[in-house]
Amino acid sequence: MLGVGVGTMALVVVLSVFNGLEDFQRGLYKSFDADLKISPVTGKNFDCPPSLLQKLGKIEGVRNINQVIEENVLVRYRDAQMVVNLKGVDDNFLKQERLKTALIDGKLKLKENGISEAIVGSGVAITLGIDVDAFFTPLEVWFPRNTQSKTIDFTSSDAFNKMSLIPSGVFAIEQQYDDNYIFAPLTFAQNLFDYNNERTSLEVQVVNNDEINKVQETIIQTLGKNFTVQNQDEQHASLLRAIKIEKLFVFLTLSFIIGIASFNIFFSLSMLAIEKKEDVKTLYAIGANTSMIQRIFLSEGAIVAFSGAIVGLVLGYGLCVLQQTYGLISMGIVGALIDAYPVKMQFSDFFFTALVVIIITMIASYFPAKKAALST
Repeated sequence: MLGVGVGTMALVVVLSVFNGLEDFQRGLYKSFDADLKISPVTGKNFDCPPSLLQKLGKIEGVRNINQVIEENVLVRYRDAQMVVNLKGVDDNFLKQERLKTALIDGKLKLKENGISEAIVGSGVAITLGIDVDAFFTPLEVWFPRNTQSKTIDFTSSDAFNKMSLIPSGVFAIEQQYDDNYIFAPLTFAQNLFDYNNERTSLEVQVVNNDEINKVQETIIQTLGKNFTVQNQDEQHASLLRAIKIEKLFVFLTLSFIIGIASFNIFFSLSMLAIEKKEDVKTLYAIGANTSMIQRIFLSEGAIVAFSGAIVGLVLGYGLCVLQQTYGLISMGIVGALIDAYPVKMQFSDFFFTALVVIIITMIASYFPAKKAALST
């Protein structure tokens, strides 16, 4: 019973931790990604006339639309340089307040007094040594000119568009973003990349998060097959799929361990069947039948199964509550975004854990019970 209980507890706790990690990842994305992202099926950009924006803006459930131009650029600040992902965004980006909780230095500004400003990731700021208070030190941005010439001399400065930004703020979300992204005004990106009405994507903020799927379907029907419309989970489908697969294999592995623990039930009931062989004969002599003897031994296995499962579920729930409240088990990573392992309990995990435990232990009880019933 104790073996079954410990296995059940471990399974509940581990599955809850995986749920917590999945939710934590989603929380990171919400600070950076839009509710819905519209991008072309083929190519890296598409034509975005005002009529398209008006059509999307009239869809019920759409709060605002952020136009995006995104490319890799070379940035230089004083004597340091690196390649980053420059994301040109319009005024609606700041209205969506996605970076509000991620700001660690400076202000969330993209333009002031006609001067283009940039919000940079903390990793970029550290690598380049950016000081948001040094107003007169610009951030130089370089990008190859859009030319039809087949021979381009990249050693010449004439081969590049060169523009300057003033760093206004620094954000910190997650290393993947912090080390690679800077945000700039859309008009700045248009001029730098020689774009007109082209956009690399559109980011849609919805009014009600509970209706995201409904709005997504409407946008898909409106735009047709030439565009891909992704929610936040779909934008990171590979990572979330990896977490789910890992969770599944952990579930199977711990279920196998519980299966091994159930051998204790098998051997205990087998020994009991041998020990009670004479008593079984007595029961047969006073009128008991085979099914009744089998039920007696199955009942004992059921007591162990249900008791172990209940004890394990209660202990697992208690440990998860303690972890949520006090963070007993830390991540053990210096500078991690969270100190302790995140935990999220789901009823489905408790249900399927109890179901698997009971099925495994009842199967382990069946054969000794059958053997006892057939013994004479």
